[in-house]
Amino acid sequence: MIDTLVRGLIERGHELTLFAHAESEMPCQLEAYGNDQHSKGALLSNLRLVSSKISKGQFNVVHSFGRLAYLLPVLPSSVPKLMSYQREITPRSVLWGERFSRGTLHFAGCSRRLIEAFADRSNWHVVYNGVPMSTYCFRSDVKADAPLVFLGRVEEIKGPHLAIEIAHRSGRKLIIAGNIPNESQHRKFFETEIAPHLGEQATYVGPVNDAEKNELLGGAAALLMPILWEEPFGIVMAEAFACGTPVIGLRRGSVPEVIEHEVTGFVCDSVSAMVDSVSVLAQIDRQECRQAMEERFSDRAMIDAYERIYRALCN
Repeated sequence: MIDTLVRGLIERGHELTLFAHAESEMPCQLEAYGNDQHSKGALLSNLRLVSSKISKGQFNVVHSFGRLAYLLPVLPSSVPKLMSYQREITPRSVLWGERFSRGTLHFAGCSRRLIEAFADRSNWHVVYNGVPMSTYCFRSDVKADAPLVFLGRVEEIKGPHLAIEIAHRSGRKLIIAGNIPNESQHRKFFETEIAPHLGEQATYVGPVNDAEKNELLGGAAALLMPILWEEPFGIVMAEAFACGTPVIGLRRGSVPEVIEHEVTGFVCDSVSAMVDSVSVLAQIDRQECRQAMEERFSDRAMIDAYERIYRALCN
């Protein structure tokens, strides 16, 4: 996602300095972090690097997807700063950030759900993550027996076991794609809750790259999102829309604000409701799904949104 933003901004003529891992390959000036990102020493080293370069540089805006702590020494400076969140927000760090920044710090979250505790503040913004439009091919129709697809980490909170139940109860084939995390509890979950149910109706194909994802989603009747946690965004929904594929999801996290009910898919309150939705997928216009991606969840829409914030901060 950051890769998409950086490349898109450069294509629009912006000059960027990127603070990132030394092996990052971006077409802009790179200021490399150390290799060990998790030690206290690395935190201090990266903090010094970021603060010294920003203090000495001529930057119009500082935009961070990393730790707010890295900006601590430059928070009181007059340069406008934007802190973007992709995961749950720590209110305490926000409080101290706002105190030290003296009005020069704004925040962005990848969904309204993520920033709902701060939604009444004028320095908070929603910017949805965007997928590159050119990466995914729109499919106006699929075969009558097109499978359902589950795409994501194969772990309990993502609901792949519920996807299998939906497939069985609706009489549709299911393709499960994604990595199995290495932790023992996830391996055990796969072995006990997923593997025994695999066969002719439900298959597991493992992790997929962008090209494979494009083919998989493009040929699907629907993407299933039976999530059991408050997922901040879920980029796979936007990737499905890019292919014209509707999404059927449980009402958790950002699902209700990403899916337009009965237009780009179905927002459901139970597994039974998800099963019922499979039978009425024909009422969804796949062109509406693609249009939603282009207007709300594309690389263009994301870059447009950040540019508007940058301009407002500079003014």
